[in-house]
Amino acid sequence: MPKTSALETLIELAQTRTDDAARRLGFLNAQGLDMEAKLVLLTEYSDEYRVRLRASMQQGLTAAGWRNYHEFIDKLDAAISQQQEALALMRQRMAASKAAWQSERRVLNSYDTLAQRHRQIQLAHQAKREQRETDEWASSAAIRPGSI
Repeated sequence: MPKTSALETLIELAQTRTDDAARRLGFLNAQGLDMEAKLVLLTEYSDEYRVRLRASMQQGLTAAGWRNYHEFIDKLDAAISQQQEALALMRQRMAASKAAWQSERRVLNSYDTLAQRHRQIQLAHQAKREQRETDEWASSAAIRPGSI
């Protein structure tokens, strides 16, 4: 079984951490989209309810009916405000998660760069060794009579 180098272990750990950070970011993005959709629905419902209130006022509306409309609109406005605050917090969490993912990605890229440099150095050493062996074989063949 080939021995795993310390750099390969670091790359595997960095890849795992990057993948975990990406999953967290994806989860938060999905939650953020859901929260945005809920905010849009609340806003649309509030707009529709206000249109109904205006239509009811044109047709004649009792004081109790008017009070019910306004109480419900106030509750919708509170829900919209709460959803906006929750969405703002989620966006902060998403930004922090994105920054964490980018940081993990930079670490992984750094390790990958080191591994590539290490491979290039190994290939250069191997090429020199092969050239030296070829030169030694050629010089020994030239020294032996009748070997060519």
